[in-house]
Amino acid sequence: MAGITDVAEHTSLEKILERLGHIVETLEKGDLPLEQSLVMFEEGVKLTREGQRRLDAAEQRIEALLASETAPEASAQVVPIAVTGREAVASVRG
Repeated sequence: MAGITDVAEHTSLEKILERLGHIVETLEKGDLPLEQSLVMFEEGVKLTREGQRRLDAAEQRIEALLASETAPEASAQVVPIAVTGREAVASVRG
C-alpha cells in the first residue's frame, strides 16, 4: 500500500495545497477524535514538507536561469539532477 509521502510525490502542487486547506479546515473544527486528528495532522506535515521541497526546487531552477542570464559569456548547460513524478529539477553549469 502506498504511503502518504508516495502519494504526495505523484500529486500536483495545486492538489497538495488543496488537500492541506481541507486538512486545516477539518482540524480547526475540532470535531474529530484525537487519533483521527493526529493522523490528519501527520498527513498535513508530510504534504507540507513535499510542497516545500517542490517550491525549493522551483526556486533553484529560477535562480539557475537568472544566473545564466547575467553571465552570457558562459555557455550554460542545463543538466538534470533529479526526477520525481512529472517534475525534473535541473541545475545550470557554466
